[in-house]
Amino acid sequence: MSSRIEQLIDEIEEYIDSCKYQPLSNTKIIVNKEEIDELLRELRTKTPDEIKRYQKIISNKEAILNDAREKAESLINEATIHTNELINEHEIMQQAYMQANEVVTLATRQAQEILDNATREANTVKASAIKYTDDILGNLENFVSASIDTTMTQYSNLINSLNNCNDVIKANRAELYPMDEEEISENSNNAGGGISLDLI
Repeated sequence: MSSRIEQLIDEIEEYIDSCKYQPLSNTKIIVNKEEIDELLRELRTKTPDEIKRYQKIISNKEAILNDAREKAESLINEATIHTNELINEHEIMQQAYMQANEVVTLATRQAQEILDNATREANTVKASAIKYTDDILGNLENFVSASIDTTMTQYSNLINSLNNCNDVIKANRAELYPMDEEEISENSNNAGGGISLDLI
C-alpha cells in the first residue's frame, strides 16, 4: 500500500501532465497556482509524518531483525532438539532390536542345549534300562538253567531209586515162590511186573 506522499507526487505529476503549454513553447506550461500550492502544501504537511514513520521503522529495524533472529534461532534449536530426539529414539530402537535378537539367540541356544541334554539323558536312561533288563533276564536264565539241571539230576536219582526198589521187590517175590527161571520170567511178563523207566 503506497503512502500519501507517493500519492501526492503522483497527483502533482498528473496535474503537470494535464497543464497546457504556453503559446509558442514546448517546455513551459500554464499552471493554476492555487491548485499546485494546495498539492505542495499537503505534501509539506505529510512529509514530516512520513519521515517520522520511516525513521521509526528504521529505528525498529534492529529490534525487528533481532526478534526475527531469535525466532529463527529458536526454530533451529527446536528442530535440532527434535532431530536429536529422533536420532536417539532410532538408536534406542536399534539397541532394543539388537538386544531382542541377542535374547532370542540366547534362548534358542539354551533351548537347544536343554534338548541335547534331555536327549543324552534319555539315551542314558534307555541304555541303563536295557542293561538292567538284560541283567535280570540273564539272572533268570541262569536260575532256570540251574533249576532244570537240578530237577533233571533229582529225577534221574528218583528213577534209579525206583528201579532199585523194583529189583528188591522182584527178588523178594522170587524167594516166596521158588520156581525155575523160565516160569519166573513168564509170570513176570504175564503179570506185567517190574518198572522200567527211561530218562528222557
